[in-house]
Amino acid sequence: MMGPGLTSFLSNLLTVYQAKQIHAYMLINSLNHLQSLLVRQILLSSTNYSRTVAQYAQKILFHSLNRDAFSWSCMIRFLSQRSQFREAFYLYVQMHKLGLCPTTHAISSALRACARSGCKIGGPMIHGQVHRYGFCNCVYVETSLVDLYTKLGDMKMASKVFQEMPVKNVVSWNSILSGHLKSGNLAEAHRVFDEIPKKDVISWNAILSGYARTGNIDMASSLFHQMPEKNLASWNAMISGYAECGKMKSARSFFDVMPQRNIVSWITMISGYSKCGDIVSARELFDQIGEKDHLSFTAIIACYAQNNQPEEALKLFNEMLDGGRNIQPDEMTLASVISACSQLGEPRFGPWIESCINNLGIQMDDHMTTALIDLYAKCGSIDKAYDFFHSLRKKDVVAYSAMILGCGINSKIDDAIMLFKEMIDAQILPNLATFAGLLSAYSHAGLVEEGFQCFCSIKDHGLVPSTDHYAIMVDLLGRAGRLGEAYELIKSMPMQPHIGVWGALLLACSLHNNVEFGEVAAQHCFEMEPGTSGYYSLLANIYASVGRWDDAKRLRTIMEKKKLAKAPGCSWRESS
Repeated sequence: MMGPGLTSFLSNLLTVYQAKQIHAYMLINSLNHLQSLLVRQILLSSTNYSRTVAQYAQKILFHSLNRDAFSWSCMIRFLSQRSQFREAFYLYVQMHKLGLCPTTHAISSALRACARSGCKIGGPMIHGQVHRYGFCNCVYVETSLVDLYTKLGDMKMASKVFQEMPVKNVVSWNSILSGHLKSGNLAEAHRVFDEIPKKDVISWNAILSGYARTGNIDMASSLFHQMPEKNLASWNAMISGYAECGKMKSARSFFDVMPQRNIVSWITMISGYSKCGDIVSARELFDQIGEKDHLSFTAIIACYAQNNQPEEALKLFNEMLDGGRNIQPDEMTLASVISACSQLGEPRFGPWIESCINNLGIQMDDHMTTALIDLYAKCGSIDKAYDFFHSLRKKDVVAYSAMILGCGINSKIDDAIMLFKEMIDAQILPNLATFAGLLSAYSHAGLVEEGFQCFCSIKDHGLVPSTDHYAIMVDLLGRAGRLGEAYELIKSMPMQPHIGVWGALLLACSLHNNVEFGEVAAQHCFEMEPGTSGYYSLLANIYASVGRWDDAKRLRTIMEKKKLAKAPGCSWRESS
């Protein structure tokens, strides 16, 4: 096999085995000048990322006697296009150390790698080399620079590069447009959109999505109908916009008339129904999906977990793991499964979940660890929760909040307070979930004054107490017998009290046999959940405790006639 024949053979797709045979032939016959063609063909033959292929191609590059910028550029581009960003940037640095002059493809690919990985040092360093190598007039390189700075959030620098570009293409315009949208400057984004000389479907989708995400669905709809060309992303953006606004009827009307759908369309609808609590509609859509994958299963499992149906969520997870389906769950799937297990509060679920993570080969990250902290804490295994908490590489507000709540519901008030102080000292800002956990700790310990001070301090941190925080305070005051204060607190609420607030007051009234406030609280409970018997039973017990037997009998008769359902097994504590 001579050089010209080998060159012809290198125009075909190659397996790794064939590539190694050809490489051996080159080495034996001193055809080193053809190694760059071999590297290019190895990379062209690999549609998906393969570590084996990438490592083999890199070995050829590093050991080649005739190193050239072309083959190195191909390798950097291959890695960047397949999301191996750190590796791509590393190879670019090595190329520079070897004294090879990078091509525009190498620089564009390295810039893309820095943009996607958020490399704030590498990107600007390459920018300096763009001037050095004289690539300032290359539209592809300059567009990559605009993309880099928009991804890094430096819109001042992105705009400067964009304005200085001698030639701009539609990708350049779309990059600066996306940057303004990402930074939340919708007005500037629209100004740029209007100036684009020749808009493509990506331009339209970007501005449409910008308005949809900010809740201006009317403007998004107007843009959608003006579009000269629509693709799947256009339709999905509209569905997502309506779903985010809770307008599921409008979202469904778009979904039903879509020319074609992809998995994003289905998941967006399922997630939208989940947010609205419409589990039935979400399940109907899930059942209509022909080829179900891990994304569709994850969406419906999350739907059940978020809507307090943990048993159904776990049932679907087991169905997903069914050997016949061959569907691999990911970190997001496990997060929803852990949430479902937390709601059930059974200690046996912790080891089971850990076993699933290990058997499935899923990487344990801080997000997963935090979910396990929440699981073990709610199951009463506070020591195990602490073990995971201390194993975190970086503790954030979610991790601290989960641990504080765990200590609170497990009557470890001192630990909860200590963790809160530790969190503040670490300059981690608390959120509403943090205060819900801390208030729960004070409530379990019966520390009314401390709890009230904590409740008042929520506003000091720039937050507004939610109905769940009011419910905890009503419970805390009510259990302490301060029913009048609890009722006044409810009347002062800036929002409509939910069933958990009135239920907490009614439960407190039953503990202290208080008819006056008990009747008020019960009446609200009857109106909000007329089909639940627990509230009738509590008021009947209050009447019986003060000798009002006729009223107690009347309520029990109503319960019997209506055959009311037993009170649901969830409370304000679980919802918070």
